[in-house]
Amino acid sequence: MEDRSEFSPLESHLAAHIRSRLGELRGTEARVAQVVLERGGDLVNLSVSDVAELAGTASSSVVRACQRLGFRGYQELKIAAVRQAPPPAPSPADRRDPAARALTDTVRAAREALDGMATTLSADDLRAAAEVLGAATRVVVVGAGLSGAVVLDAAYRLRALGIPVDAPADPLTAQLAAAQLPPTGACLAVSHTGATQTVVDAARRARATGAAVVALTGYARSPLTETATHTLVAGGQDLVFGLETTASRIAHLTAVDALTAILLANRGEAAERALDLSADVTADHAY
Repeated sequence: MEDRSEFSPLESHLAAHIRSRLGELRGTEARVAQVVLERGGDLVNLSVSDVAELAGTASSSVVRACQRLGFRGYQELKIAAVRQAPPPAPSPADRRDPAARALTDTVRAAREALDGMATTLSADDLRAAAEVLGAATRVVVVGAGLSGAVVLDAAYRLRALGIPVDAPADPLTAQLAAAQLPPTGACLAVSHTGATQTVVDAARRARATGAAVVALTGYARSPLTETATHTLVAGGQDLVFGLETTASRIAHLTAVDALTAILLANRGEAAERALDLSADVTADHAY
């Protein structure tokens, strides 16, 4: 197995940009993007032919992949990659101590996910999504699996601001709730990959009623974003049972925090009254 400890993986903004667009790439182009992510700053030592060999494709495919990612060609992407500061090498103690290494890697992954939001998520996107949710007569929040924690958090925060909200845990009930939304309603659909079938189906049912759909996802192109009226891209990490999964949820929760802050400002006194009620309820359950 190849030892990748010598590589300098891409960090923050550029990595988030590439990961958020992986859904647009297929076959050899996707393999090229993965090589770029893995090699990072080490690309300074690699020619376009070297990358093509690593990806198992032709040099022309490397150039096309770079252009699909928004660069003029391989040279421009390589310059951008080299400009990324490499992460600090783990100390000898971290290498010997799995717990220390786990803590370092987890914090680094979370920091990268949050830093990358500056590239993939704009204030205009957040503002538009907040306006849709704030104006909705009813909001249905849907998500599955690891996105469930984000769904519960989003639903609680919207309800605390006085927004009528439903977040069914059962996927069939979620689809039914989405299908019953009025045209003045909205669906907040959370899916890291944007390809979870039950979530996409619920979003499509909401759209069929004329309701708005806000997608919170990690990829700019997916079945969910094709359905959504508004898209929030945060946490472009690979969905695996490991660090990236946690990092993507942290990014999604941060986006929910930002939406909450905007809604609080937009809704003014109505939101303040709702928050006072929420505080009273919380106080009743505290020792």
